[in-house]
Amino acid sequence: MKRILGVDTGDVRTGLAVSDSMGFLANGIGTFTEPDEDRLVALVAKYAADYDVGTIVIGNPINMDGSAGSRSQKVCEFADKVRERVAEKNISVTLFDERCTTMEAHRIMNITNTRGKKRKAAVDTLSAQIILQDYLDFCKSRPQN
Repeated sequence: MKRILGVDTGDVRTGLAVSDSMGFLANGIGTFTEPDEDRLVALVAKYAADYDVGTIVIGNPINMDGSAGSRSQKVCEFADKVRERVAEKNISVTLFDERCTTMEAHRIMNITNTRGKKRKAAVDTLSAQIILQDYLDFCKSRPQN
């Protein structure tokens, strides 16, 4: 089974996480500050190749009422660019609802008493890890045909 790469994009930072080879656990890779979208797409593609992933899951910031706002539209456009970049490597790209993942990451950091610069550096990685773990759990809960 190929690994899965989780991506949490933000205006300033992007967090990445990768699954284990069995698809059970998500592990954070790191947080990256890359303001240029084309270079960020290349970075995601590089990590997808480095970790030999078959799927890239990108968190989609759907509004709490279920609607897709401007931030969601921006993420959809980013996903299209990633999809185009990795198409020849037969890597699928999917969007996954990320509602409340950043709040969950902050809650976990409060519990672990992570503060200051350490918190800022880790919150996006943890958010990507939560998005990916939610996706893995969702896939496991679906009946197989």
